[in-house]
Amino acid sequence: MKTDRIIWGIVLLFIGGVLLLENFNIIDFYWRSVFRFWPIFLIIAGVNILFSRNKSQVGGMVSIGVLVITLAMLFVKGQQVPENRERWIGDRIKDDINSEENYEELSFSEPYADSLAKKAILNISGGGTSFDLKGETDSLINAEVQKRAGVFSLQNVVSDSVSNLTFKMKGKSGWSMSDGGNDVDLRLNKKPEWEVHMSMGAGEVNFDFSEYKLRAFNFDGGAAALDIKFGALLPITDINVKTGVADVKINIPTESGCRIKTKTGLSAKDFNGFTKLKDGTYETPNYSASTKKIFINLDGGLSNFEVKRY
Repeated sequence: MKTDRIIWGIVLLFIGGVLLLENFNIIDFYWRSVFRFWPIFLIIAGVNILFSRNKSQVGGMVSIGVLVITLAMLFVKGQQVPENRERWIGDRIKDDINSEENYEELSFSEPYADSLAKKAILNISGGGTSFDLKGETDSLINAEVQKRAGVFSLQNVVSDSVSNLTFKMKGKSGWSMSDGGNDVDLRLNKKPEWEVHMSMGAGEVNFDFSEYKLRAFNFDGGAAALDIKFGALLPITDINVKTGVADVKINIPTESGCRIKTKTGLSAKDFNGFTKLKDGTYETPNYSASTKKIFINLDGGLSNFEVKRY
């Protein structure tokens, strides 16, 4: 019995069920009320590790039973209104956050110059934000923001033909998966060689880099949903993803050889078309022969990692 997959599936069902009940206004769930109980998941992981050594079905059932009881307790606790009603990530807010008067439209842009932007490094930080790559621009970068909370800024420091861009959000996000948060539509120039570094808490990322010269993509985040597509315009692309509880989907071209290294705890993995090696890494059949290579490092707790070839 693959206890890790069952545990991950139960956690996903719990989160999805709570969000669905919220969306239908059946319950009001306050994630802040249950967050302080996060050490319970360390206990569950410890129980699973102890019993997994002997690979007994009894041990697996004990781990699953402890998880179900814990989630039931959190389900009851999460419906209790917190004493401090200050907005918090994940809380369902009853103040019509989606109305026209509750968000502000912002626009950021940096010009492109061939002599000053042979390479561009984009640093993104913040939380409670949905990021979407909408395509190319004649500028170096364009960012259209629908802001409901926080303060956004864009800075560009140019040194030795390298543009170092910093796009960040400061302040409380007020983000709720049911009510929506900040939305950012990005457009990038296709001429430079890009590196993208993201550090965020809760949020969503939908990037299609298939037509960009992307040298590296680094993501460090918490409760996030990532759907990233990569291309084969450079000989080497490095992808590093570190998450807490996340759904990560990575799409890579079949012409590129790919190697995956994982440190994923109780996470689920789906690497269709890869071969698992003795050292625990995964490789595509064309890894050795391909002149284009993609290196992926995945590090997560209770996450779902999926890598597909297109």
